[in-house]
Amino acid sequence: MNTQRLALLLALAAVTTVAEARSVNDNPFRASATQPAAAGVAVPAATAKSAQPGLGCQATAATSIPQPSQDRLDAAGLGGIPLAPLAARRDLVAPPFPRSTSVTNPLFPISKLQSAILNGVVDGEVFHTETTLLPITQIVEWTPGQCVRVLVSQYMAFRGGRLEETAIDLYAQASDGSVWYLGESVFDYDEAGQIFTTEGTWHAGIEGPAAMIMPAAPRVGDAFRPENIPGNVFEEVTITKVGQTYDGPSGRVSGVIVGSETHQDGSISEKVFAPGYGEFLSITGNNVEAMALASPVDFVPGGVPEELSDISESADRIFGSRLRTQAEWKQARALALEIKEDWRELRAAGVPPRLVEPMDVALRDLIARIAVGNRPGTYEASIAVAYASNDLELRYKPVTKVDTVRFKLWARRALVDATSNTLDDVRSDVVTLEWIRDRIAHTLDPVTLTQLDTLVRDLGSAVIDDDAATAAELAKGLLETIDGID
Repeated sequence: MNTQRLALLLALAAVTTVAEARSVNDNPFRASATQPAAAGVAVPAATAKSAQPGLGCQATAATSIPQPSQDRLDAAGLGGIPLAPLAARRDLVAPPFPRSTSVTNPLFPISKLQSAILNGVVDGEVFHTETTLLPITQIVEWTPGQCVRVLVSQYMAFRGGRLEETAIDLYAQASDGSVWYLGESVFDYDEAGQIFTTEGTWHAGIEGPAAMIMPAAPRVGDAFRPENIPGNVFEEVTITKVGQTYDGPSGRVSGVIVGSETHQDGSISEKVFAPGYGEFLSITGNNVEAMALASPVDFVPGGVPEELSDISESADRIFGSRLRTQAEWKQARALALEIKEDWRELRAAGVPPRLVEPMDVALRDLIARIAVGNRPGTYEASIAVAYASNDLELRYKPVTKVDTVRFKLWARRALVDATSNTLDDVRSDVVTLEWIRDRIAHTLDPVTLTQLDTLVRDLGSAVIDDDAATAAELAKGLLETIDGID
């Protein structure tokens, strides 16, 4: 079926033995290990090959990183692009990785950064990302006989409110405090929720070498390549400023560094990294992606403010209304106005600046949809308000609690889309649910997890069968199950 359990496939691929990895890849740095995926089916053929301890895989030593030749750069179209001289490069040798999953580098604190929300505009559309550190690690044989245990981070990007890309990223810190990128599994989705490419997928030891994503104590003029496989993935960053101060989600952030990032197509981005956050701001032409909120760096003790709780509860009540009688529409209007007042008070008390516009837009849309009696639109807008509210609750609640609500809100969207008979959108909802499921699976009891997995699987099957009525019933069952979770 089109909606396979993506994370299961990733996990299965991650237990490949050293012998199997070598048989698949006699040349550890061949040009590509990706296989084209059938539309809508996740086939992570280039997922990181992991090695089991005791199978000839030993602790890493300092290792020279092989660099692409000029001929290879020319073949990838990079010959005419100005690149940093070798004397400026900080990534030519990888130190040992004795405590690889304990990341102390403040400019890329991936082991401590449990969740981050970035937002902005890409190609004129609203852009939103969620990055989550998963509760697992992997062991990767990144050069023959050399292994490193890596952190696993999930990245999800939404454009125009729909899932556009997911990635599983692998990171480790070396003994000198530098942070290294060991690869990623990438899945890009079309508007129908189907995978159309895995372009950008690479893994150290298969397609190419490990790559530095953040030096220890970077200085102006330092250069490094977070991706260094010309023709597949390539980025080079040169530090242009250090010791900067930027406005952040909870106030001014000092110790910020700025870099100029050259991409494989020759385009250049301004890249900003901040202590406690890591990647903080990226600007390429008119495209902007900026840090909106992160946990735990932006955590505020004392619990969720009453106004924020009221916004969530009012949005829930609107979604739960039948919206068929004048009295029900009148109540929906009253609840929307209450949300507006609660939001005014919450904003006056101070909220992360980049999370203001998402709530403003969602609330205006909700009020407008109610005013014209647009029932499906009102439900969609209530979900958007609830999602914006839940993002704000990341300041006050554990990440897994926020992700559980995200799962519930995407189940609501699946119900709305199925009821509206827009099955392509339901397919996209199912894929989104599958990925968010991986963030919360470890918090659920086995029976509940099995129930959710079964319902999501069957929901995907209903899409394949072009059965909107069954999809709607399954989405209702999914909501009932997730609503039973504290």
